[in-house]
Amino acid sequence: MTESFRIPDEAETRARWGAFAWTDENQVKANEILGRYPKGREQSASLPLLDLAQRQVGAETQTQGWLPVPVIEFVARQIGVPYMRVYEVATFYTMFNLAPVGRYHVQVCGTTPCMLAGSDDVLAACKNRGLIKGGTTPDGLFTLTEVECLGVCANAPMVQINDDNYEDLDYDRTAAVLDALARGEHPKPGSTIGRQTSCPEGGPTTLKEMVDANHDYRGAWANG
Repeated sequence: MTESFRIPDEAETRARWGAFAWTDENQVKANEILGRYPKGREQSASLPLLDLAQRQVGAETQTQGWLPVPVIEFVARQIGVPYMRVYEVATFYTMFNLAPVGRYHVQVCGTTPCMLAGSDDVLAACKNRGLIKGGTTPDGLFTLTEVECLGVCANAPMVQINDDNYEDLDYDRTAAVLDALARGEHPKPGSTIGRQTSCPEGGPTTLKEMVDANHDYRGAWANG
């Protein structure tokens, strides 16, 4: 289900990112990350440093961020390993983008629980808002990808948009999230029907007496 995105020409990429270096703020963060690992084990910092680099690229491009080859090379030099050792990490984890994406990277889970719960409706809402799988909208705002399980099966169907999960979706609730983002708003992450984390819809269904007793106890304690 992974889509292929267009990677810019290498000459163009190197012209833009060949001189990549940490910002002052990110240099402090990079030093902190490297300080977590003993001498000779700097390769263990590949994941957090790639994430930091992708976020810096995102901040500079006003997008969710991606990892141009020169940026991956920079991270490899930072930890003193061959480029390929870092590239293989970047290609393994779907949290890393190897091609430019939009400001909001909409990753729709299409694995069985989400599919059975209505992920087709989520994708339909995306399509009717101009999002096409494997592409970025002309305004650069949204990139749409269909992905494998994101681990929120109890609240299916769901999407991950940048760092946030939106759960318990249907066509209308998906459209509402996309419309809010397009207006520059930040919809509240989590369940779109108001339930707490993965609690049963409509509130507790078991041990209700214990819940009520605890509530009364806390109230008595708070009132002295």
